Amino acid sequence: MARTDWNMMVSEGALAAERRSRKKAFVTQKILSDELPTYVDLGWEKSKEYKNMKYVDISKEKSVQEKFEDQLWTLFCNMGFTELNSNNFEMSYDFHDDNLKERISIMAVDDETIIIVVCHAADSIIEHCFCNEITTFESKISGLRKEALKKYAGRKVKFIWATHNYISNRKDLALLDKYGIAYFSESTIEYYNELAKHLGSCSRYQLLGSLFANQEIKNMDNRIPAIQGKMGGYTYYSFSIEPEKLLKIGYVLHRSEAHQNMMPTYQRIIKKKRLQDVRSFINNGGYFPNSIIICIDTNGKGLVFDQSATKLDGTISKIGILHIPKRYRSAYIIDGQHRLYGYSDSEYAWTNSIPVVAFVDLERTEQIKIFMDINENQKSVSKSLRVTLNADMLWDSSDLSEQRQALRSKIAQMLGEESTSPLHSRVVIGESEVTPERCITVEAIQSALKKCHFFDTYGKNNILQKPGTFDCGNNQETCDIFYPFIEKCLLYIRDKSLNEWNKGDKDTGMLTMNRGIQAVIRVIDDIVNMLVDRGIISPKTQDIDDMFSLIEYYLKPLTDYLNSLTPEHRKNLRGYFGGGADTRFWRAYQKSIADYRPDFTPVGLEEYWQNETKEYNDETQTMLNELESRVKIIVSGRLEEYYGESWLIKGLPKNVYTKAKNEADDAIYESVSNDGDELNVSIWNYVSLSDCKQIVISGKNWSMLFEDTFVRPEEEKISGGKEAKTDWIIRLNTIANKLQNDKYSVSSDEYSFVKSVYKWFMDILIQ
Repeated sequence: MARTDWNMMVSEGALAAERRSRKKAFVTQKILSDELPTYVDLGWEKSKEYKNMKYVDISKEKSVQEKFEDQLWTLFCNMGFTELNSNNFEMSYDFHDDNLKERISIMAVDDETIIIVVCHAADSIIEHCFCNEITTFESKISGLRKEALKKYAGRKVKFIWATHNYISNRKDLALLDKYGIAYFSESTIEYYNELAKHLGSCSRYQLLGSLFANQEIKNMDNRIPAIQGKMGGYTYYSFSIEPEKLLKIGYVLHRSEAHQNMMPTYQRIIKKKRLQDVRSFINNGGYFPNSIIICIDTNGKGLVFDQSATKLDGTISKIGILHIPKRYRSAYIIDGQHRLYGYSDSEYAWTNSIPVVAFVDLERTEQIKIFMDINENQKSVSKSLRVTLNADMLWDSSDLSEQRQALRSKIAQMLGEESTSPLHSRVVIGESEVTPERCITVEAIQSALKKCHFFDTYGKNNILQKPGTFDCGNNQETCDIFYPFIEKCLLYIRDKSLNEWNKGDKDTGMLTMNRGIQAVIRVIDDIVNMLVDRGIISPKTQDIDDMFSLIEYYLKPLTDYLNSLTPEHRKNLRGYFGGGADTRFWRAYQKSIADYRPDFTPVGLEEYWQNETKEYNDETQTMLNELESRVKIIVSGRLEEYYGESWLIKGLPKNVYTKAKNEADDAIYESVSNDGDELNVSIWNYVSLSDCKQIVISGKNWSMLFEDTFVRPEEEKISGGKEAKTDWIIRLNTIANKLQNDKYSVSSDEYSFVKSVYKWFMDILIQ
């Protein structure tokens, strides 16, 4: 059996044809008409008939796996790789047995690199551990690499593991990292797709810079005439360079990228429209005389600068030959990214030179400072991007409060960017696009963390005010123990309330939007504080799994609550605006736990529900007063019309009449005994709302006077007769009695009930 069939690698015209095929959602083929029934049974459909009825075309929608492979294949094609595989490409990996082959989803080749991609796609979002598959694939990597280099000698090889609809886990990621296999999540692919749209083939350098960071670029002449100078206490070099050369070593990082641990991370995403304008300007002979600002990373080794023997007196500048690094991702583009990438796919990429000012090994805070200074009077830096910058600029601040601010920002970013986080791609970071699913801001998460007690709080002069439950006195150590914990808690919430989690800000979602996530984080803090105060857990020293097993007990009622939210609950919470809206979510989530875990008694919870949520009380009381008055008007009017002057005796049950008469007599007695005038009161004044129910259903009163009026439409078909059909009167009376307690707060369900009865009864009077 033959080894790898390299004829299945396509380039030039064949590459374009393959690309057109990959972009289609359906697979088509021509078959004999007699074979059609067999293919229909396999899921194919007839798509075209021929004049020669012997043949037909059939088509079938591609599977999720096929679509995913085609999407990623097209991405590499758009990035400018010159050779890619056709479908069903297999590579030999064992030089002793030609029969042993591995199907390769994607193989992309250019003049310097070989990228081999393994794709796994599921029809819907699922959890799966790939440890066995990864280990099996790793055993073939050596053979695959040798086979690839036999065909494409002298190139660098990188393997990628790409997934779609699989929830990543730490075991898989650790194993991939161990074997040196890059991981492409959906957000990574989304990032590079967006970059390829903007940069065209030059986006490949961004990819290669990530995959081969700090590896040598072969056959690159790295010597450049330059001037060495001093500015702001830093050495810098000024030179001109061909754009294509700088594109190879240059790198622009964005907060929306998956490789968030590469610092600094302050650039805005490159704008397609602006890039097109710049490219058009360049292709029409335009140029930019101002310098691109970069920082060259030498890993602390410094740059070689061969100073010229020619010197000028009276200047500190020096002329010579600068040796720039021949490494991918060795030059950060601090400013001028659009000017540089405007040369991508341009005929001037090698024939023009652009001015550059290069600093060397700047601290990340200094790079950000330069960026901020340059942009101060240009396009404003967004609030979200400023929060991102704080994680970089304040991480090592001498002000401990600023350090903790940086820690909160970092945690917020990690929740949105770590592939294992349940909020991965759900947080708006930097200038990423807001969608119904990606609607949580880093500011909201940071704000929630600031209100919690996870981290130390400091006053003036770095005086510790309150120790944090997770704070180890050092940002990195604290982050290392706190982030896995908060991630685990949120994973539990997601897994136990997945439908609600997936809603985001659409379909009246209540969880994965700012207020929902803020409330969850604060409730987790409440649980931790309670267990720490009781000496049950020790977050700084205890194993996370052991600690979480105790916390899970208190989170379960919250997930049950989220899974049983009614439309009225949603309307009640989401419809609340103003400064107290965030607090309302938090208190509602607290209450959902306290109702089922009596030992969970957060400070202020009971008082809040007694005093802060009486928003329906006044309106409910007004409606109840009016309802009681109008019910009594209808009842007394119909009784008097039917029974005449003796309606009080004939129309009221004896117990109701006796009770009302006694209360009236007591009132008269009290008035006279206190030297007052004898009151002229009616017995009817002392008939209550609940008494009216007894009157309405008493004897023939029901059938003769009230049955056609006192049954609400929603209760006409219920069983139980007149007692059940008039229970609404008793429920109104119960709510009225509760309101006699000034600490009672009318619930949204009670308010809705009273309002519906009120509207219905108002219509009765009008009729």
